[in-house]
Amino acid sequence: MNAELNAAPVTAAAIPATKIRPFYWSVRRELWENRSITIAPMIAAGIVLFGWAITSSDFAERTRAALLLGPEKQHAMMNLHYGIAAILIMVTSIAVGMFYCLDALYGERRDRSILFWKSLPVSDLTAVLAKLAIPMAVLPLVACAVIVVTQFIMLLMSSAALLANGMDARAYWAQFPLFHESGVLLYGLATTAIWFAPIYGWLLLVSSWAQRSPLLWAVGTPLAVGAFEKLAFDTSHIWSLLKFRLNGGYAEAFVFNLPAAGAPRPQQMHIPDAIPDPTHFLTSPGMWLGIAAAAALIFAVIRLRRYRDPI
Repeated sequence: MNAELNAAPVTAAAIPATKIRPFYWSVRRELWENRSITIAPMIAAGIVLFGWAITSSDFAERTRAALLLGPEKQHAMMNLHYGIAAILIMVTSIAVGMFYCLDALYGERRDRSILFWKSLPVSDLTAVLAKLAIPMAVLPLVACAVIVVTQFIMLLMSSAALLANGMDARAYWAQFPLFHESGVLLYGLATTAIWFAPIYGWLLLVSSWAQRSPLLWAVGTPLAVGAFEKLAFDTSHIWSLLKFRLNGGYAEAFVFNLPAAGAPRPQQMHIPDAIPDPTHFLTSPGMWLGIAAAAALIFAVIRLRRYRDPI
């Protein structure tokens, strides 16, 4: 029998064809090595739910008082609570993405694992794009899923508190259409990722170039350039550019329902309703200039990774 097996010819058709998906497995590798990508938003969600559970004791009374003032007051109260929860998780995911970019290429040079990864049949283009996909695609999707689940649990906890106090929870659910808000949330996360693309590209560039202290180089360089411009020319173009890139994306992607001129300001903290405006965002020069800058930075990162030695 062994002679027959040995005599049997091994043909190419007998070997199953295996599709090599280097980009997919490169992204999987980043997820395996950076658990904070999924853990940090969940921790933020846990903090939100813990705080919501503490305040649920008097939730029914606050809801009853808001109903007496009209449905607009109740909607404003829900918009505030659920908006703060979403903002906290979003800020956490953005911070994780920025710190990830700072360490993505610096870390593999520091521990010299870049020598092993370069020995694999994965190009520098694929490796860098896989790292860029984490803050641009993976983290927004993770944050969106965590926020939707968190808001759904908050709705369930609020409904339980209302039912326990003999109140109807159906009107409360009507004030927060979860599916519609989920679509707005996904749009907001996608536009934020696109708007922050040059920031992620800059952080990856510093990560691929710095010999030590990438955080100091990433933050200190634009601050030093801005300070030099102010002292030398008494202008603030760099500061204005940084401010516009950090918090100007929402004004380009949304239209906000702000109080009319002369209207009384709300006594409590109020988050205005945000209406998606994709046409304005897609025609914004700031968005396209940011994409062009991000493409140039990523090209530089790919070249640096190809020739940069381990630390």
